[in-house]
Amino acid sequence: PLPLLRDEEVIQAQPDQRGITERYVEESVRFLRENKDQPFFLYLAHMHVHLPHYPPERFVRESENGVYGAGVACIDWAADVLFHELKSLGLDDDTLVIFTSDNGSRVHGEGGSNGPLRATKGTTWEGGQRVPCIMRWPDKIPAGKTCSELTLSMDFYPTLAAIGGAEVPTDRIIDGKDIRPLIHGEEGATTPHDSFFYYKRNAIEAVRSGPWKLHIRKDDQEIGELYNLETDLGETSNVFDQHPEIVRDLMAKIDACRQDIGDDAAGIEG
Repeated sequence: PLPLLRDEEVIQAQPDQRGITERYVEESVRFLRENKDQPFFLYLAHMHVHLPHYPPERFVRESENGVYGAGVACIDWAADVLFHELKSLGLDDDTLVIFTSDNGSRVHGEGGSNGPLRATKGTTWEGGQRVPCIMRWPDKIPAGKTCSELTLSMDFYPTLAAIGGAEVPTDRIIDGKDIRPLIHGEEGATTPHDSFFYYKRNAIEAVRSGPWKLHIRKDDQEIGELYNLETDLGETSNVFDQHPEIVRDLMAKIDACRQDIGDDAAGIEG
């Protein structure tokens, strides 16, 4: 087990994993109360539903989907507590809340599911990469709207900086983009990303541009698979041979990316 820290101070050498989420929530509530009169940024990264599963026993007893379902229920409980606290402090209508994940489920019989998406966590198929992202910001984000444009977690940095009136560094490349037009539901707003590259460790395996996604490598083997994600979200119908011009265009993007940041599989240093 890892020690529990506050800032750089170890406050417990071996915390009880089953109670860690409640402690995170308690700390988050304390933070909200201490900063209610000034702008704040709170990042809460849950341990659920990552392995090993240690949900509180009360959620396990109520779960119909084992410890995985109990972990999800615990996350729901945490969200409810924090929303209640924001409302109690009069901050719920003036706080941007973002709920998202870092990767798809392992789907190893543990209760998780990637729905119609292909494969699992640890892969560059959509089941490993595509995750939900839910945002709430009354009067700033249109309620009930959905957005199907491609965005990345890297976009949070420049977007939140712009919202908060901060400047991002100009002495380096920032891969994230400001997605405020998408967040606000502006008419005609589209993804600011021309391409998205899927790396596994230091080797590029796929690229997406618009609806098209080209896979060139899997499990250290070269492949050639092309999918239209608008019509084939599950990546089941390979149309590589039917669209050679699209394959050429996407390969050109891959080659440019390789020269920029490298590709171990191709022997190119970035």
